[in-house]
Amino acid sequence: MAADIDSTGSRRDAFDPFAMPDLFEGVRTKRIFAFCIDAIAVAILTCVAAVLVFILGIFTLGLAWFFYAFLAQGVAILYTAFTLGGPNSATPGMRAMGLEMRLWYGGRPYPLLAVMHLLLFWFSVALLTPFVLLVSLFTDRKRLLHDLILGTVVMNSAALQTRGLSGT
Repeated sequence: MAADIDSTGSRRDAFDPFAMPDLFEGVRTKRIFAFCIDAIAVAILTCVAAVLVFILGIFTLGLAWFFYAFLAQGVAILYTAFTLGGPNSATPGMRAMGLEMRLWYGGRPYPLLAVMHLLLFWFSVALLTPFVLLVSLFTDRKRLLHDLILGTVVMNSAALQTRGLSGT
């Protein structure tokens, strides 16, 4: 679904929180639980990757062990790029909680945007600690700071499907 074009020729927001409140019900709480699920998944994948790097390090006489310096970050970036930037527009944690991410005009996120979303999230958490969630209390679509910067919206996927907006 492309966003509607107004009389000036520019795009309008595709998801109005006042006209479609069901898209944003409980999103804040679901995002917190989705983050916890994804953090556990990344931790498990990092442990598996650490074993593989260890074995590879034996065959490369220790050279591959330098990957340990950025292994967790690399796993998290790949995890986000392939899941959030993939065809489902959601990480496994987001899918488990019934969430989906879209761009403000209705398009799906792409892998580079998903990685930028992850990096901005971690920078905002590093600067604002958990207070980063307070931003969602003052936005109409329960968006966080990094959502506002990148122009993304997280919504209930069931409500998107009910409205026929999931096939974009």
